[in-house]
Amino acid sequence: MLTSSRPRQGQGQDPIVNIMLSGGRVTTTFREALFDATAREGLSVNEYCLMAAAEKLRASGHQFSGIFTPGDTEASN
Repeated sequence: MLTSSRPRQGQGQDPIVNIMLSGGRVTTTFREALFDATAREGLSVNEYCLMAAAEKLRASGHQFSGIFTPGDTEASN
């Protein structure tokens, strides 16, 4: 994991870091469903996966700042 020594503008002192996502293997139907969902949301696969991870982390009680805006990680009703 690479870290940045500079804080992101407007984000306080929480440094921005890179995350490498690779090596995932899934079935063809899962991949198709994932790509369909990302296209509907207008997100990249990485953005979609990070959003899903953030939602799960928030639901587990984790607190973090990040690339998300208010409401991004709220469960939809």
